[in-house]
Amino acid sequence: MDEMELKYLKGLAKQYPTIAEASTEIINLRSILNLPKGTEHFLSDIHGEYEQFKHVLKNGSGSIRRKIDDEFGNTLSIRDKKSLATLIYYPKQKMEIVCREETNLDDWYKITLHRLIQICKRVSSKYTRSKVRKALPKDFAYIIEELITEKEEIQDKEAYYNEIINTIIRINRAQEFIVALSELIQRLVVDHLHIVGDIYDRGPGAAPIMDILMHYHSVDIQWGNHDVLWMGAASGHLACIANVIRICAKYGNLDTLEDDYGINLIPLATFAMETYKDDACACFGIDYRDGKRDIRTAEFEKKMHKAIAMIQFKLEGQLILSRPEFEMEGRLLLDKIHYENATVTIDGVDYPLDDCHFPTVDPKNPYALSEEEEAVMERIRSAFLRCGKLQQHVRFLFLKGSLYKVYNSNLLYHGCVPFDDKGNFKKVRIFGQEYSGKGLYDILESYARKGYYSKPGTKERRDGQDIMWYIWSNENSPVYGKAKMATFERYFIRDEKIRSERKNDYYELIKQDKIVTRILEEFGLDPQTSHIINGHMPVKVKKGEQPVYCNGRLLIIDGGFSRAYQKQTGIAGYTLVYNSYGLRLVAHDPFESTEAAIEKESDIHSDITIVEEVRKRKSVEDTDIGRELEGQIKDLEKLLRAYREGTLIEGDV
Repeated sequence: MDEMELKYLKGLAKQYPTIAEASTEIINLRSILNLPKGTEHFLSDIHGEYEQFKHVLKNGSGSIRRKIDDEFGNTLSIRDKKSLATLIYYPKQKMEIVCREETNLDDWYKITLHRLIQICKRVSSKYTRSKVRKALPKDFAYIIEELITEKEEIQDKEAYYNEIINTIIRINRAQEFIVALSELIQRLVVDHLHIVGDIYDRGPGAAPIMDILMHYHSVDIQWGNHDVLWMGAASGHLACIANVIRICAKYGNLDTLEDDYGINLIPLATFAMETYKDDACACFGIDYRDGKRDIRTAEFEKKMHKAIAMIQFKLEGQLILSRPEFEMEGRLLLDKIHYENATVTIDGVDYPLDDCHFPTVDPKNPYALSEEEEAVMERIRSAFLRCGKLQQHVRFLFLKGSLYKVYNSNLLYHGCVPFDDKGNFKKVRIFGQEYSGKGLYDILESYARKGYYSKPGTKERRDGQDIMWYIWSNENSPVYGKAKMATFERYFIRDEKIRSERKNDYYELIKQDKIVTRILEEFGLDPQTSHIINGHMPVKVKKGEQPVYCNGRLLIIDGGFSRAYQKQTGIAGYTLVYNSYGLRLVAHDPFESTEAAIEKESDIHSDITIVEEVRKRKSVEDTDIGRELEGQIKDLEKLLRAYREGTLIEGDV
């Protein structure tokens, strides 16, 4: 035994100072390896859809309903199963209805508690008692542990078991106990949550979604380009801030900034009303979710929309000019405008503009902000930097997030691995060095972290902030992956061809087995047993597009969670469930509302596709955690040998 190994074992001996303690831990870890693998839940492209997100999280993409079916089979009617499922999702709201309508409430409590306890037993059965104990609600921990570990059919304990339930009802704690059991079931049915990018933008609920994720028991996040945009904005990067505000304005979500994050937009509103007071801003319509706003509010918000869009085009132009290495000169369009005939030249072609009223643009210096625009953006930047809640959310994204993740033989990322037209990983130059494949992901993530955490005013911070904007919009960004972001064209030009955003070759190449194999190998995975879980590009089911490629080895799970995409996709998103039995892809119908889910017991109808079903049920031994436990067992076995051979003395540490 060498000196380093002996030193390590001495450290381990402090934790396990006797043969008995080391042996007990080996037995414990070895038994854990044989438990069923925990359920993983994958969601992608949430885009602020808080109510649907919350519902899918509560029902585990149908996992709870499957547990109910497994437990009760044909002994419960479909109606009773739906009622039980709704109660588990929304216990407080559902009980308000029950209390109004139920004539014999004590009987309902007794039946319901027995059913919930049965489900609790089933969902907790794959975990150790220690793990379940940590998940128990504090107020009822002892009682729940007794109920889910005792076997009521054993005659000696039957009266004991029933009296616990009778007493809970008699002392008027049944409602609180039902809430505790329901929340415990939600907690245990999913062991780990993956968010495969784009929490932010389009929908109004990104901030409350982040609040939920920050308190979720086990989660990781793969950043989407919209997430990185908000991260850049939180770092104080002006071009990112302008993009964030513009998108909020476009989708009628300025409340997200003003109410959820407390960012004062009055300076922008005042500037917009003064600058564009006589401008109809017809090209800057707003995609309100409900399709309604009073005329005065709509006109006011259109002016804000145009004001921040023009500021964005200028700030991005300044950035492109200062960063020729980004190779985005094709996005410099303000200097290509011909005011005399209201056209713009793009790729040598003149296109008519629907709007050419740009009072803040100096044709001789089109990318310079006016004094008023500079003052507005400095005040807004200060508000972003001082916003405690936004900074807390973004720090959580950095803490739990990354551009990609390898987890239990799955590769998770939002977007693509850029390829060139010859089918090779595209070589991309970042600050003088070439990167491709995994290396490109790694260097971009490294710079993004520097852009937020490096000391203000340093070159590292400036480079990192600019890279966050690059990740948001550059064609070589893995999480964007289109030839251009045609924002200017979509506002001002009607020609659909010039508005199109050509996708990276990746999206055609992934239909080939050899390409998927190459990607998995690039990230150090076995192509025979691994999968790629991919977000970012909505799968247009209504046009016949498919989410599954190469015999289930690659799955695109963006199917339109965001309402803004559902007209294109025809569904309301895909989610993925990976449990000990295999992979299930779940396609969801649009979510009506929380109220409808409770009152009508209308769970989201979901079509389930079994992507992969294993012959032998997967156990903890087959997971990343299992491999870590195997390593711990080997170390403990070395410690045992050291004790038995006399190299170390029990308790002599």
